[in-house]
Amino acid sequence: MAATKKAAESTLYHVHPKGFWKKFRDALVVNPEISSGIPLAGIYRWPQPGSRPEKYSAPATKASDPAQNPYWKRDVRRAYPQLSVVTQPDLSSLLIQHSKVQAIPAPSEAKEGEKSDVPTKIQEIMDLTGAIATITSVHKAYDQSKLPPKVPTPFKKWRAELAPDAPHDPNAYFPMLLYK
Repeated sequence: MAATKKAAESTLYHVHPKGFWKKFRDALVVNPEISSGIPLAGIYRWPQPGSRPEKYSAPATKASDPAQNPYWKRDVRRAYPQLSVVTQPDLSSLLIQHSKVQAIPAPSEAKEGEKSDVPTKIQEIMDLTGAIATITSVHKAYDQSKLPPKVPTPFKKWRAELAPDAPHDPNAYFPMLLYK
């Protein structure tokens, strides 16, 4: 007894026309065995997605809620550096504060609960050119003995040097100079 292959019935789960429209379809269609493609409402996707018996439960955390956890916040490939803004008054106050070396008092052997405060002076807000002028008037940043740092380069600067001539006939015209 050999097993017979059963082919899927193409019209089993689809709506069929009835009456006039069946005769009309049979007269005009090239292949009357083909399905209409419209699924039967009672069989297709049973139970229907809108008729689920269970109730909605709120997500346990904010991260597990898809409405509050969009993909663009989780995508680490798009974690671009954020813009940092330093205004001129902020920069001038930082320059003035850090131009002087401040002595920090040694830790006292007082009680552990006490804190020793670093003396701080609140400077008035100054524009950037005034801050640079006050810093450079106190001491020079660079001079002949203390030069500014050079930008590091991974290669040595090329300087042209004549190389020995390529082998050639000493009596021939050879207008080529080699450099290394």
